[in-house]
Amino acid sequence: MLEVRAVDTRERILDASEKLFMANGFDGTSMRLITGAAGVNLAAVNYHFGSKESLMQEVFRRRLDWLNGERLRVLDEMERKSGGKPLKPSQIVDGFFGTLLRMAQDEAHGGITFLRLLGRTLTEPSDFIRTFLAKEYSEVMERYKAALFKALPDVPKAEIVWRFHFMLGATSYAIAGTDALRLVTDWQIEDADATDRLDRLLPRLMSFLLGGLRAPLPQFSATA
Repeated sequence: MLEVRAVDTRERILDASEKLFMANGFDGTSMRLITGAAGVNLAAVNYHFGSKESLMQEVFRRRLDWLNGERLRVLDEMERKSGGKPLKPSQIVDGFFGTLLRMAQDEAHGGITFLRLLGRTLTEPSDFIRTFLAKEYSEVMERYKAALFKALPDVPKAEIVWRFHFMLGATSYAIAGTDALRLVTDWQIEDADATDRLDRLLPRLMSFLLGGLRAPLPQFSATA
């Protein structure tokens, strides 16, 4: 019974922290806010996680373990069906980015709360979380990078890496939940096209990412 209560307490702390980090960022979330939202004392947080940095890492780890495992499962299945032939770039992009956006519909794995937290963290990362995420993503990044190299043999590898970097940035900004579309421009958009319409965000973002990946190669001026 004590072990069950400990697991329940740990999950309550993680759930509360996930929502608060998403709403306020890492620096804007105090331990007092976390303990109040989770209904626990500071000793319980220290017992389970040790520090706010470790807590933040665990908030990400419990979601990223599933997300990255699913990305690898999808890629393995696509490569198995291809019989060793290169995948289509659209398949690779959907496997990596589409899997992430579809996660928003799965509350059991964090849903929209985690998606917004990930987007916010990637657009304003702390040094410790940048290092942590790089480690968590390393295997998945290498597999998807290799798949893109194989799918686009006529595109310089450096260009593929740069374009994937741009794709990561666009996706991070899109899922961060910022309302810059309204704040930065005078453009009016209908409610049906609001930023919280995830059913439209996925096809809209995928179209944009694939357009960037397939864009003509840049022409550089000769340098001395």
